[in-house]
Amino acid sequence: MAEEIKNPDGSILRKRAAPPARAHEPLPPGMAARLCALNVLETVLAGRKTPDEAFATARYGDLLEPRDRSFARALVFTTLRRKPAIDAAIRKFVAKEPPDDVHRILMLVAAERGLLNVPAHASVTTAVDITKRNAHTRHFQGLVNAVARKLSDAAESLLAGKWSPQAPPPYNLAARWKKTYGDAVMAALIDAHGVEPPLDLTFRKDATAEAQRLIKSHSAFMLPTGSLRLAATDVTSLPGYASGAFFVQDAAAALPARLLGEVKDKRIADLCAAPGGKTMELADAGAIVTAVEKDPARMARLKENLARAHLTATCITDDALTFRTAEPFDGVLLDAPCTATGTIRRHPEIVFQKDARSIEKAAELQTALLDAAARQVRPGGLLVYAVCSLEPEEGEHQINAFLARHRNFSRKPVIKGEAGIEPAFITREGDLRTLPCHWPQWGGLDGFYASRLVRSA
Repeated sequence: MAEEIKNPDGSILRKRAAPPARAHEPLPPGMAARLCALNVLETVLAGRKTPDEAFATARYGDLLEPRDRSFARALVFTTLRRKPAIDAAIRKFVAKEPPDDVHRILMLVAAERGLLNVPAHASVTTAVDITKRNAHTRHFQGLVNAVARKLSDAAESLLAGKWSPQAPPPYNLAARWKKTYGDAVMAALIDAHGVEPPLDLTFRKDATAEAQRLIKSHSAFMLPTGSLRLAATDVTSLPGYASGAFFVQDAAAALPARLLGEVKDKRIADLCAAPGGKTMELADAGAIVTAVEKDPARMARLKENLARAHLTATCITDDALTFRTAEPFDGVLLDAPCTATGTIRRHPEIVFQKDARSIEKAAELQTALLDAAARQVRPGGLLVYAVCSLEPEEGEHQINAFLARHRNFSRKPVIKGEAGIEPAFITREGDLRTLPCHWPQWGGLDGFYASRLVRSA
C-alpha cells in the first residue's frame, strides 16, 4: 500500500510505494529517529532539498511511528534554527574540527540537551552507538563520547540564549539587516528566527462556525488581520480540514491578495500561484481567478488545495514570463520567486542554502516577471507585487526601478487599517512591509513586502 508523504499544510508532497518487506536489525529506542534526523540534516546542509523533501525519502523514515517522526522533525528543525549557537558550543570542546558526519552527531546531542531537554544518558549513549555503526565514524567514538558528555553538562547554559549578532547566519545576513533596518531591528529579527512559528489559518468566508469551534477546542485566537492563530500542530487532524473550511497561510502571506480590494466578479490573474493560498483567497472573495504556475507538480498541489476547499479557478500550467491572454485583467497578483529570507523561522534551511548571489539572481528574475505582469493589466487596473524576502533589492528597490521603467504605473499606497494592516507595516512610500519581529506578543509574522500599483487610464 502506498504511503502519502505530506507537506506541513496537509497537501500531498509525493506518494511513496510501501517498501518491500525486509529485515532491519533491532534498534534501541530512539535510534531510528536520530538516524533519520542525521540523514535529513546531511541532505539539507548539502543544499539539495528542504527538510520536508528530505524527510519524504530519508533513510529509516519508514521505521518511524508518528511519535518518533515528530521527534526526528523536532531534532532537525531545532538544530537548523540554532545551528550558529550549536556550532559555537561544539567548538568550545574540540581542538580540531571533526569530520562532517561526526559534527552532525554532536549537533544532535547539543540540540537534544540544550533545547529539547532529552535526558543526558539517552542522548550521549545513542550518539556513541550511532558513531560505532558507521565505518567512517567509528574510530571517533572516544571523541564523541567525551565531547557529548561535556556538551550534555554545559549545553543548557551554552544554548540558553537565542542567535546573537555575534553569531550571525551565513552570508552575513545580520550585516545586511543592520544596514537596512538598524541595530535594534536586526537583533530582533535574529531572535525571531530562532523561535518555532505558530500555525495560521485562513478560513473561507462561509466557515465562521468552524472557526469558532477551533477557537474553543484549540485555544486559537483571531488576529487583527483576520487570520486564525494557534500553536503548531498536525493540520490534517484539525476539525474543518477535511471539509476544506480553511487553508494554511501565514497571516502576512494573506495580506497581498487583499490589497486588490473588492474583487467580486473581477478578472484576476495570480502569477506564480502555487501552492495556491492567494488563489483560494481570491476565489473565496468571488473573483474570476486565473492561476498560472509553470511547475506541473506544484500546479497539481494547487489543484488539490482548491478541490479540498471546494473553490474554483482556471489553472494554467505556463511560465509567467511568457503567459499571454487576449484580454488584460482587472488585477494581477505577482507573488514572485525570491530568496524567502522573511520565512527563515519556518524554513531555517534557507540560511544554509542561499548566498549573496542568490539575491542577485532572484532580483533579475523578478525584474523580468514584473515587466511581463505589467502587460497583463488593463488601463485603470491594479498590479500587486509581493515577495517573502527581507532584502530591499527584491522589494523597495525592485519597485522603484519598475516605476522608472513604466511611467504608466504609479503607487496606490496602502492605507492604515486596510485589511487590518497596522501603521508599523506600512513604509514611507505606502508599501506593505511585515517583519518576523512584528507582533512578538502573538508569535511574530513572516517577513513580506508588497507594493500596490495602478495602471493609468
